Amino acid sequence: MLGWAITFFIIAIIAAALGFGGIAGSAVSIAKILFVLFLILFLVSLVWHLISGRRPPSI
Repeated sequence: MLGWAITFFIIAIIAAALGFGGIAGSAVSIAKILFVLFLILFLVSLVWHLISGRRPPSI
């Protein structure tokens, strides 16, 4: 999901450089939404693993 956010951010930068303001604005808003969603899912996953007490197998 973070990859998609970075992709839309790069599309927004290229579109803004070429003068396509509407496309750049849309791509930036999509990138922001995806980035926030990624952060929320990451934090939920982190808390879940801390609460569950599971540890990775030791080698």
